[in-house]
Amino acid sequence: MWKYLGLVNKNLVTAIPLMMILGFVFGISFNAGFLKNLIIPFTFLMVYPMMVTLKIKKVFEGGDMKAQVLTQFINFGIVPFVCFGTGILFFRNQPYMALGLLLAGLVPTSGMTISWTGFAKGNVEAAVKMTVVGLTLGSVATPFYVKFLMGANIEVNIMAVIQQIAVIVFIPMIAGYLTQQALVKKYGMKEFQHRWAPRFPAISTLGVVGIVFIAIALKARAVADSPQLLVLILIPLSLIYVFNYVLSTFIGKVFLPRGDAIALVYGSVMRNLSIALAIAVNAFGTQGSGAALVIALAYVIQVQSAAWYVRFTDRFFGPVPEESPAAPVKPQPQAPICSSEGPMIPDIRRILYATDLSQTARHAVRYACSIAGKYGAKVTVLHVVPDRLEELSSDAGTDISKQVETGEDFNKSEIADAKARIRNRIHQTSQEVIKEIPHCPLSEGDIIVKTGDSVQQIVSSAEEDNYDLVIMGTHGHGKLAETMIGSVARGVIGKCSKPVLVVRLPPESASV
Repeated sequence: MWKYLGLVNKNLVTAIPLMMILGFVFGISFNAGFLKNLIIPFTFLMVYPMMVTLKIKKVFEGGDMKAQVLTQFINFGIVPFVCFGTGILFFRNQPYMALGLLLAGLVPTSGMTISWTGFAKGNVEAAVKMTVVGLTLGSVATPFYVKFLMGANIEVNIMAVIQQIAVIVFIPMIAGYLTQQALVKKYGMKEFQHRWAPRFPAISTLGVVGIVFIAIALKARAVADSPQLLVLILIPLSLIYVFNYVLSTFIGKVFLPRGDAIALVYGSVMRNLSIALAIAVNAFGTQGSGAALVIALAYVIQVQSAAWYVRFTDRFFGPVPEESPAAPVKPQPQAPICSSEGPMIPDIRRILYATDLSQTARHAVRYACSIAGKYGAKVTVLHVVPDRLEELSSDAGTDISKQVETGEDFNKSEIADAKARIRNRIHQTSQEVIKEIPHCPLSEGDIIVKTGDSVQQIVSSAEEDNYDLVIMGTHGHGKLAETMIGSVARGVIGKCSKPVLVVRLPPESASV
């Protein structure tokens, strides 16, 4: 089941138009009125899984206040009024279509904000915060915007809208947060991100395509009577997205550094269309199907435009700044040694030194050189680059790694940049070590850089290439290091059949 749901999630750009066609055919062929009974369960399927992967704690992290303020100013001070004006201009006699444009511009931002910010190499941390803040503020403000702007054109029961938002946003948000905490407590953050978090977007996608199917089926006969309606909807939607991209690009370029500017663009252009769709079909009954049709078409424009914008990011904001060379590593006091298996096997000819380039790992290289010098062994350096697309998908709550052509190119570029920086840093570190240990058999040529899960790659390299010893540093810091050896080191010790030497920082060097 997860395989097929994941396939749908990775091909959302195709899945949504397909469900629109199927919904249209169904609505023309049958009486679709009974589908209204499925709106609530599909809404829950759509919203709750997104909340499980939402990182609410990011709201309380600082460092990008200007970007956050500018983003929310665009989201709530400009875009809703542009959407309202465009709706009145194009749908003067179709108020529920105008409502659809307004709803499509009222609830920022989607998990796609995080993913696309990462693709464009922007400030992902700022994008995560924009997503949480925008979703919360948008959910609170939407009933009042709808009442204030549309109250003269349609009947708006503000309490009913508030009640529906509570049901489709805040209750799932609380339930999702509790689910997240329970899973993290039971399995740990790393396993949650790599094993559990990727499953929830697939469930959410099932809700999205189900709601799209229902919305189009309920509106099918009206569309059949006026097929030109689809073109009339796409024109104002396109104008709104173009305006939003131009405005946010200009503001970001003038007021913010590159990374924050890119986060601002995607934090103000990407809208949470899933929640907007849920509000349309839940709070406005059958008449809301007209608004739902507008929002469903916005899905197609939003994803396609985001993919194209990535290609022009460097042209708008310039290339990613090069990382300055790392400072030379100062000699560290010696640390105690821990081994996963009893006494060290004396016949050591090949050593795998696994490094994450942290202070601890750089300290561990001295042990690799010292032991290698004593036994005449060869040292190979291994660094594992995390799968960037997998991390972004986990942060975003959706998997888009195969949706766009830029995905593979982005990953290759990210890995190439990482390899260049890693080789430079390892080279500098090895030069420092060689000064202390002249006969250290560590050279820049014996470096392996892999991509993926750190534990899996270290274990597979050690066993498949038959190394005699694995040396690595812990990832714990300060007082925690006394009780927690570090997730990667602990994983390697538990899974690797080869001897593993783990080096920890001495107490006098550790930060508290």
